Amino acid sequence: STDGNTKMKLNELIDSFDIYTTNEEKQELTQLEGMVPFASLGERQQVIINNLIRKSLVSKIRSKEGIMVARNEI
Repeated sequence: STDGNTKMKLNELIDSFDIYTTNEEKQELTQLEGMVPFASLGERQQVIINNLIRKSLVSKIRSKEGIMVARNEI
């Protein structure tokens, strides 16, 4: 059926879907271990992390310790 074929093509598209990241973003992403307080990051790191949040690669989590950031599982 054509419906099954469409699903297959969509899955192939999703599998090959890459989110463009700069070298700086890749470096921050690999260095981000667990939950990290956003305020503990340097100014440049915060800009990069905010870019990664916009790209849905990092999440901002509000907790009693303040705003935390953590890498999303891909």
